[in-house]
Amino acid sequence: MTWDYNPPREPLDILHADHEILVVGKPAGLLSVPGKEKRLSDCLLARVQLAFPNALLVHRLDRDTSGAIIFGLTRHAQRHLGLQFEKRRVGKTYLARVKGKLEPKTGFVDRPLAVDWPRRPLQKICMESGRSALTEWKIIKHSDDETRVHLFPKTGRSHQLRVHMKSIGHPILGDPLYSDMSEANYDRMMLHSEVLHLRHPDGGRWMKFRSKPPF
Repeated sequence: MTWDYNPPREPLDILHADHEILVVGKPAGLLSVPGKEKRLSDCLLARVQLAFPNALLVHRLDRDTSGAIIFGLTRHAQRHLGLQFEKRRVGKTYLARVKGKLEPKTGFVDRPLAVDWPRRPLQKICMESGRSALTEWKIIKHSDDETRVHLFPKTGRSHQLRVHMKSIGHPILGDPLYSDMSEANYDRMMLHSEVLHLRHPDGGRWMKFRSKPPF
């Protein structure tokens, strides 16, 4: 699958920085890490390391997802944060706008995910060989045409929120892979990593970082 790559040129949005960690707001349209081709070398990690040479990758966001992402500034911090993500101890809150009127006010999707090999990097629901995936939701407001909703991924599968919402008939608006782009003219995918809640690598105190939603 090939696609044009014209990442935004806006300056780094630094949400927090100290001796161990760096939290920034990633813009939609920018890769978290470089792709295999030279034209895909511009990414958030490269930009961050220009300003913070010691920055180390901990997790990723999809190219078309915006919002809070954390980097370790030491090897200790990278390991500490990585274990929190691996053991599902990081609280993650995403804001999304999805197609249609989602009901009830709260709910969850518990459907396993697997790579859709003929169409990779797409993912699909696969009850036979998929890996467990759980997403909770809480509606903020809705109309007959769309719903504004908080999504809480309890697992960290690739494209989890995107596939889960599509699987229940409410794809994320503007999603170039899993929704019908002809339905409306959206200039981006309406998915944003709004809150990260985790323990600081130095001392273990709980900290919450928020990235202001752009939509």
